[in-house]
Amino acid sequence: MWVLLFGALEWIQVAEDPLERPLLTALALLQILEPRLRVFQTLQGQVAAVFAKLALCYLLIGFTGGVNSSYFLLLLVPIITGATAFGPLGALLVALVTAGSYISFLLWLDWTRYFIGAYEFRELGLRLLIFGVVAYLANRQAALTREQSRRYKAVAEQLAATNRSLQEAEAAMRRSERLAALGQLSAGLAHELRNPLGTMKASAEMLSKQLNGEQGVARELAEYISSEVDRTNLLVTRFLDFARPLQLRLASADLAEVLDRAIARFEQAAARPDVAVFKNYAPDIRPFAMDADLMERVFFNLLLNAAQASPPHGAITVKTRPADGMAEISVIDRGEGIDPRHLESIFNPFFTTKPEGIGLGLAIVSKIVDEHRGRITVESQPGKGSVFRVYLPATPGLSAGETPSPASASLGE
Repeated sequence: MWVLLFGALEWIQVAEDPLERPLLTALALLQILEPRLRVFQTLQGQVAAVFAKLALCYLLIGFTGGVNSSYFLLLLVPIITGATAFGPLGALLVALVTAGSYISFLLWLDWTRYFIGAYEFRELGLRLLIFGVVAYLANRQAALTREQSRRYKAVAEQLAATNRSLQEAEAAMRRSERLAALGQLSAGLAHELRNPLGTMKASAEMLSKQLNGEQGVARELAEYISSEVDRTNLLVTRFLDFARPLQLRLASADLAEVLDRAIARFEQAAARPDVAVFKNYAPDIRPFAMDADLMERVFFNLLLNAAQASPPHGAITVKTRPADGMAEISVIDRGEGIDPRHLESIFNPFFTTKPEGIGLGLAIVSKIVDEHRGRITVESQPGKGSVFRVYLPATPGLSAGETPSPASASLGE
């Protein structure tokens, strides 16, 4: 549209000054390129654009008749640019400077040949009034557009946050349903396996005692049976731990102390002595109600997982901060990350990508956090690491069975 408008202006030139066409072309190029050049997107750039347009219009009017030039309406271009780019005061200043520049053409008149009568004064006043009216209307319209844009942006952000919350709630509900079904199955299966496992264990031990030194192969097989029974029994115990309803022993506890105990336990386990743990605790999280032993188990498991994913001589960061009535605990590693296809399944029982894992660690962690009326989330990028975040209601004196007020927390790092 600008190309068409300025092309038409050049086609119907009102004067024959040789600078008329170049000045129109320069003004057209500036108007077209301004929104596309980054240099004009800053405040200083917008001020420069306004005054550059004003200078081009001033020269064009000056070379085509001055105060009598038919191009005086082009002064609306810098006025509208200033009115839309700045606030009311900026728009007023641009309008006053533009009006002053237009009046300055009176200084170049030969007063021995011209005079200004009442009609001319009214015409001049009308043109200046038009400048002010257009500046006000353009500024008002720009303000309404900006306000409407802010509202649309706020609504879009609110809808995006609501959509994320719904997706998280749906994922948590699906996970809870799977946990409930698999928990019941695990409990029944574990109880049915306990008796035959005990019989197998006792039989293997009795058989081992009956064998003499010449029956080394049979003794080795009996010991192998006994060790595999112990391994299976441990697995059954974990099934029962997962399926058994938790009885929380809520008491006011210091989150930093619980984390310190979990970190000390992790360091004593020496699973990855080359991995360092860094602490970044927020000092303004007061003690609140939790089952300290169970939460220590949660953080210990998350540290173990982070260590297993970390590269040699890697680092794990444990970070806390308050988040809208919740305490956010982040366990951050810089390891191999998690495949995006597995993100929704990692808290499911029996899901694991480890060759020797059974897939109950994170499932039990999720169950403990859920029993505390909290939630656990994960963010991960393959090759860059993972962030497990635990959100716990940090309400002092919360008792078992109470539900904390809902809170939303940002997942941005």
